Amino acid sequence: MIEPIDDERRAEVIAATNQYLQLAETVYQHPLKEVQIRFDLPGSSAGMFKVAGGNRIIRYNPWLFAKYYPENLTGTVPHEVAHFAVHCHYRRRVKPHGPEWLALMQAFDADPSVTCSFDLSGIPQRRQTRYNYRCDCRLHEVSARRHNTMVRGKGRYQCLQCKGELTPTQLPFE
Repeated sequence: MIEPIDDERRAEVIAATNQYLQLAETVYQHPLKEVQIRFDLPGSSAGMFKVAGGNRIIRYNPWLFAKYYPENLTGTVPHEVAHFAVHCHYRRRVKPHGPEWLALMQAFDADPSVTCSFDLSGIPQRRQTRYNYRCDCRLHEVSARRHNTMVRGKGRYQCLQCKGELTPTQLPFE
């Protein structure tokens, strides 16, 4: 099992994040808003930018950064800072990897690849519980979110093929 990134490397990631933030301020010729930097992102994503309750947050995956430090320092950090900076600068809805984001990635002299594929062995993964449902023609595997929606009586789902309503089953998923 991979251990999360250590404090020394976290400080280096924060410093790199701040360097890209300063570069974005130079490109846009105005200061950016405050952003929180966290190392609490689980799963298979190396980083993400989000706005939650008025707070702007860049989240990094501490296990992926530990396993693939150089790649994430040069790829994920500018990628997420660019999302944040575009959000602050344009103050309107723009495409996540649209021309505004691409232009900033070019200013950062960073690879504008949208996704990366890392070997996730040794990295803790989120696993969503799946539930078995049946329609008139086959078995379906339903996410916990959809299952809970149906259990609470807030929604119904049907098979896209036979149009039959999905009903819970105890049969194992094949």
